Amino acid sequence: MPELEIVHRSFALVKTPTDFIAMFGSREQAKAEIMSHWKHANQNDDLHRFNIEGMKKESFLFPTSMNGLTAVKAAEIIEGSNAGWDLFDALQKAFFVENKNIESPDIIKQEVVKLGLDLNTWEEAFQATSTKTQVEEDFNLANNYSIKSIPTLIVNGKYEISGAQPLAKIKDYLKIIQEKENTKVVLQDIGGESCNLEDGKWNCD
Repeated sequence: MPELEIVHRSFALVKTPTDFIAMFGSREQAKAEIMSHWKHANQNDDLHRFNIEGMKKESFLFPTSMNGLTAVKAAEIIEGSNAGWDLFDALQKAFFVENKNIESPDIIKQEVVKLGLDLNTWEEAFQATSTKTQVEEDFNLANNYSIKSIPTLIVNGKYEISGAQPLAKIKDYLKIIQEKENTKVVLQDIGGESCNLEDGKWNCD
């Protein structure tokens, strides 16, 4: 693998409940439609971690993005990028593997505590206007790159790797880019589940 610096950036698939209506017709329909694409996403996941049958049994509607994104940014602010990554991974596991509603502040706090972060310090950052501003700045950056699918990797500010890809394929891409650049590779990682924006609507793999 090339020498890497990876910077996590926020990207909201669904900022508010009303976005579900615009994208999928209703929040109920969103869950049904997105779940239909999880099988393909599971094939691209080297560990096949999407718990499809478990999610089918859950009654909660699919979560919006903002609480989770703000939570991760708050962790990053108080403890650095590794803490942000750790909480991002924990929330992804809580949702895709353990089928928990990660829009719920209580679920998010449980994951914060599990990681050993100081809950009071984290919550102060979570509630801060400056944290939400940083999340919005990430959105603006994604817009400047004209990103239409997630996850997306922006490499050295000019190469784009879009959509869920097997790890081996990502490594191949990075080696090719490193040979071209002959320098350290800087990744900006945007998003989680594999989705594309087409004609104003999200299609999720």
